[in-house]
This record gives sequence, C-alpha cells and structure tokens, in this order.
Amino acid sequence: MRSYHIVITTCLGLSLLGCSANRSVRSQKEGVQLSKVEHAQVNDPFWSPKFDKWRTTTANDVLDKFEAKHLPSSEEQTKNNVFANFDDVSQGRKGTGHHAGLPWFDGLIYETIRGIGDLHPDPKLEKRLDGYIDRIAAAQKADPNGYLNTYTDLMEPNHRWGDNGGFLRWQHDVYNAGMLVEAGVHYYKATGKTKLLEVATRFANHMSTLMGPSPKRNIVPAHSGPEEALLKLYWLYKENPVLKSKLNVPVNEKAYYDLATFWIENRGNNAGYPLWQTWGNDKSEKWIKTGQYKNTQSRPSWGDYAQDSISVFNQNTIEGHAVRATLLATGVTAMALENHSPRYVQTSNQLWNNMVGRRMFVTGGVGAIHKDEKFGPDYFLPTDAYLETCAAVGAGFFSQRMNELTGDGKYMDEFERVLYNNILTGVSLSGTEYTYQNPLNAHHHSRWNWHSCPCCPPMFLKMVSSLPDYIYASTSDNLYVNLFIGSTADVKLHNSNTVAVVQETNYPWNGTVTVKLTPEKEDNFTMNLRIPGWARGIENPYDLYRSNLKSAIALKVNGKPTEVTIIDGYAVIKRSWKKGDQIELTLPMEPRLITANEKVKDLDNRVAIASGPIIYCLESLDNSNLDSLKLDATTPLKLTYQSGLLNGVNVITGVAKDAQSRTVPVKAIPYYAVGNREGEGYKVWLPKN
Repeated sequence: MRSYHIVITTCLGLSLLGCSANRSVRSQKEGVQLSKVEHAQVNDPFWSPKFDKWRTTTANDVLDKFEAKHLPSSEEQTKNNVFANFDDVSQGRKGTGHHAGLPWFDGLIYETIRGIGDLHPDPKLEKRLDGYIDRIAAAQKADPNGYLNTYTDLMEPNHRWGDNGGFLRWQHDVYNAGMLVEAGVHYYKATGKTKLLEVATRFANHMSTLMGPSPKRNIVPAHSGPEEALLKLYWLYKENPVLKSKLNVPVNEKAYYDLATFWIENRGNNAGYPLWQTWGNDKSEKWIKTGQYKNTQSRPSWGDYAQDSISVFNQNTIEGHAVRATLLATGVTAMALENHSPRYVQTSNQLWNNMVGRRMFVTGGVGAIHKDEKFGPDYFLPTDAYLETCAAVGAGFFSQRMNELTGDGKYMDEFERVLYNNILTGVSLSGTEYTYQNPLNAHHHSRWNWHSCPCCPPMFLKMVSSLPDYIYASTSDNLYVNLFIGSTADVKLHNSNTVAVVQETNYPWNGTVTVKLTPEKEDNFTMNLRIPGWARGIENPYDLYRSNLKSAIALKVNGKPTEVTIIDGYAVIKRSWKKGDQIELTLPMEPRLITANEKVKDLDNRVAIASGPIIYCLESLDNSNLDSLKLDATTPLKLTYQSGLLNGVNVITGVAKDAQSRTVPVKAIPYYAVGNREGEGYKVWLPKN
C-alpha cells in the first residue's frame, strides 16, 4: 500500500502557510511499525488532576456500586452485590436462579480490575483489588477445568458455551473469559502479582483445548474483545519465558495465539442461520434455543450485530453493534502487528477508513442507532445519535493500534478526537456520575449515578489507564511524540542509547509544546512530532468534516525557527541530538468552525465550534432560548480561559440571532463538560445565520 506526505518549507519570520511550497512525494516511512513506550510518567496541568480523581474517587465509586453500597437498604445491597456471585460459585452453588446483574457483569469486574490496576492505586485500594482476586480464584477452583462464568453457573448451568438450547450471545461466556485473561495480563504487568494471571492462564488453557478447528469445537466470541486479550497473553509469555516457571499452571503460548487466530478467522463460518435481518430477533433466538442448528452440524450465526454473517476479511464496511465491531477491528489490527499478514492489514484499513471517513461523528463517537447500539449507513450522522461511551473507547483502541501498525499520525489524530470529546465526557468532573449515550444535541440528557448496565465506567477506566503508554512511540532510530501531555519517559533507541524525554505543555488550552531531550550520548536519530490534521486545515482525512482554520504552525529547535517537513502527519527532524536540546512546537488554538460533507444531509447548514482538539457545545444554562438561536458565522469567535468554571476551561464566545432576529451573545463550553451543572439541554451542531 502506497502512502504520501507533504513537505512544507517555512520562510523565516513569515507565516508558514503564506510562503510554503507543497509537493507530494512517496512516504519515507512505508512499512513502519511502532513500539509503544510504556510507563511514561504524567505530570500535566490538564491530565494529572483527572488521573488523581479517577485513581481515588472514581475507582472506589465503581467498586462500591458493584458492591451495591449505593442502594439504601442492606437487603438490596446483599441481593445486588455483584462480587457475591463469585462467592456463590466458589461454594459449589449451581442453578440457584439468582445472579446479581446481567450476564456480562463478570467481564465488567475484570475490566475494572484491569483499569484500576493500571492506574497504580495506593496500597489500600490495591489490597481491595487483591481481595476481589482471591474471591475470583476461589470461584474458579470450584470447576476442575477452570471454567468460570457466574451467570451461566447460577442461572443456566446446563448451557455452558450456549449448549443444550443456551444462547451464547446473551450469556457472554467467551467475552467474560477474555476480559479475565486481559485483566490477568495487565494486573501482573502493573503489580508483578501472578494470582490473577494464573486464573487467566488456566482458563485460556481450557478454552484452547476446547475451541478451534475440527475436531475441536467451533466456538467464537459473540462479543469481541477476547481476540486481543489472548494475543496479549501470548505476547506476555513470548517476551518473558522465565515467567512460566513462576506459575502453578502449564503455559502454551502458541495455543493462545492459535485460539485468537481461530476466533478472528472463523467468523462467518457457521450454519448460515438464523437469518437475523429477515426473521427478526424473537424468531432467531427461538431457532437457536430450540437447537435447530444441531441438524446442520455447525454453530448458529450471530449475525451482522456480532460481525458473524460473513468473514471479517470480506467486510468492506464496519457493521453491527459498535462496541463489538470496534473491539473486533482492534483485535484484527493487533494480530496484524504479529503476523504481518496482508489480508489482516487490508481488512484493518478497510474498516478504519469506512469508520472514520463515513461513519464517525465530530466528537469521535461511533454507533448512530439506538436499536442494537449499532453503526448506521454511510454519512448517517444525526445530531441525536446514540454514541455509546464504550463504543468510543473501542474506536480509540482501534485507532491507536492502527498508528502502531503503520506509523501514520492520522490515526492518532482520530484517537485524540475521541479521547478529548466522546471518551472524556463519560465521567463527570466529580468522578462519580457517568454517561452511556452521548448525543451531540439533546434537550433532556443528564448523567447517571449508576446504570442497570454499567459497562461504560469499566471501559473508561481501561482507556484512561492506558493513556500514558500512548504518549510516545519509537522504532530503532525514531522517537515519536503522539500526544501532547506533560510527561517524562526513557526511550531506548539503536545502539542501546537511552533518551530521556521531558514534555511540558498546557495543551489543550494552549498550543505550545516543549520537548527536552537528554540522550545518554550524542547521537543521530529522528524526532517525529505529530502535527494534528486539524492544525493543518485537515479536519478529517477523508473530507467528512472541514474547517475554516487559516493559521499556521511554528517549530523551533533550540530557539531557532526550523524548516518543517511533514511526513505521514509528523514533523520530522533528523539530526545529531545532544543533552539539553529542545524542540518547541506551537499549534494554532484560535476557535474554528466545522462543517460536514455535503453527503451528510442531517448536518446541512449547521456548524460546530472547536479549538484545538476540543469540540464545543452551547449549554442551555448559558444560552437562553437555545433552540431558536442561529450562530452568526461571520463574527469572529473569542477564546478565553476561565479558571473558576468547570475545573478550568477555555470558553468560546460569539454572537447569534434569536427568533426575532436580534443579536444575542452566546457562550460555548467543551463538550466533555456537559451535564456538570444545572440544566440538561445542549447543542454541538448549530444552525447558522
């Protein structure tokens, strides 16, 4: 696959765009695969207070609510304590008819443990997690094969893996198992403790013995996520073979890799029935539960909803339940990092290009339709779309893996878009209220204290706890700055030369980013600083969105203006670097107006307001008669930092016309901050005057 870059040459002292010479040439980085730089230490005015809040308040709040401590009576707390499910299973109880929460709550517990563990909690909170892990391990010991799914055991013990008239798409046996495996890997890497890893490995052994090509069983996840989880387990043991001797279970990492491959490649290999689109859900579920597929010597299809109607390699568009779809795409891309298969790479590209170029919302959200929480058709981007927080997290993970696979900055552009907008809105500023849906325009949309399906807080914790690992990346002789977050990291390059990196910034409120370098020894290597598409007038890589930004970027090395060469979305600086060298990047942060492609009929004659990576909205609290306002797109917008508002934000002010054509002032706040004050209505997309 051929890619291109633009070379921009500055005229010193003049506007970069005013004197640049542009030409397209073949990328010098074709075939690049990046390595994440793990364990960067964040010290950032925007992110550090948030991490502190999530590590303490949010982490404990989520655990408390899974224990049902938010409910008023002790009876309700006992009945709804999700951790008690593990205790019941550990005591050998089967088919009791009582299970706290939905079938996938085991998976939510594992995701929460992963996320909090990666946030590096204080000893008290880590001890709390260890107590839960003891209960999970005890539950697994009740089964000689290491099988563990509390819903199936307590409610449908004869339906393991959907057997005997069970319904795997509901029971989530494989999904829960995959999240257990992922939690085991992450918790070991975060703490060095092996107990949960042993539980995870024992379960992976059971699944890899049971599932796979004939004569093994044709079982694939009806909810994706386990594909990447098993690959992570494979990587852990492949890269740390000594670890195997520290565990009390056998380890066969090749079997985990083979199982992940089978799960990906066996999608669409089913009985061809039920016909979900034609029959509808009720008839289709009945067909499965009455065991009709047994006559086909195959398994039932889980349909487009679960990306199982055709092979994933034959998909030209991203379809179905948006969380499942984005997690499957993430797994395919992660596998491409390992197997380098052209069909995996091509499939990842097809799915990402369709998602970002035709089905992604301006906040980075995905999943337009409430029914089945699914993707809509191309260019269907209504202002009241569903946009589940979990789907945004999945889209973020997908984009990050694509950057890792290709070394192209456009993927981190979209990661940044979804991070600062649709993901960040998922938890309130207090750290104790959440969102499930994230429509762009809403009349009555408030945050919730807890939810009957609280899948989004665990997914949120998984994403934000991974964030420090995504700031930097490297190859043997290249160091990449992917995210503008104040931080430090030690990066090993070629010749075992370690480069200490210190990044300082007040992004996203200010566009100045300083990167200080201290290599162990003077050395030639290449620095790559991502230049976001929005800062170059490229609001979307496929023209789904456009903006009116006209300002320029500026780049200095050791205080001197420097020629800017942009390759695959990165400003590339190749030279001999020594201790004390410093790069200063300035990005244009003035407000800009975004419009949608003409094919997006729902957004005709509407504009959205943005500054830097932040999408803004008008809340009814600040703007009277919001429904009647039309933004005056000809009057310049003003950007002001307000330290006393919403924990400190940039506010954008402008003017609009009301229903009587009177000029009135308007005030926009970051979209991620909606719902933290009185008043429920807000708008991202505004009609223009």
